[in-house]
Amino acid sequence: MLLPGGRRGTLNVMSKTKQAPRAGDEKVIAVNRKAYHDYHIEEELEAGIQLTGSEIKSIRAGRVNLRDAYARIENGELWLIGAHISPYQQASGRAQHDPTRPRKLLVHKKQLDYLRSKTEAKGYTIVPLRLAIRHGLAKVDLGIARGKKLYDKRAAIAERDAQREIERALRVRP
Repeated sequence: MLLPGGRRGTLNVMSKTKQAPRAGDEKVIAVNRKAYHDYHIEEELEAGIQLTGSEIKSIRAGRVNLRDAYARIENGELWLIGAHISPYQQASGRAQHDPTRPRKLLVHKKQLDYLRSKTEAKGYTIVPLRLAIRHGLAKVDLGIARGKKLYDKRAAIAERDAQREIERALRVRP
């Protein structure tokens, strides 16, 4: 049998083929719940993240913590600071990465200018909300956030408790 490229041989019909990701493929790896507790999230945007090989493998294994992370604009670039991506277990000693190193976030220039103008306003910051694998690529959802005051946090806790009591009362009907 003549194969593509003019080679002779047999064609393996049972070979495994890698399927392309479907349109709605998304796997959420990490969620920063502390950000929703400490900040009022006003806007969200998606950014790519520049990673090494062992980092993406560790992310796919779900070994990420965004709790104390934030984003900062330095020298015209957006950086993710404080995110912890654990070292990949199967990587050799030389191939290991620093778990808390700053990682460059990839956004369009217009988005970067918009983020800069928003964060220069008093009280705003950029926090990572989620890290997900979308269409095979790691993406970080960033939130433009304003810090909550202590009384805001108390009001949110009281509202959540009241909602829980209402649901409990409706569920326990005799």
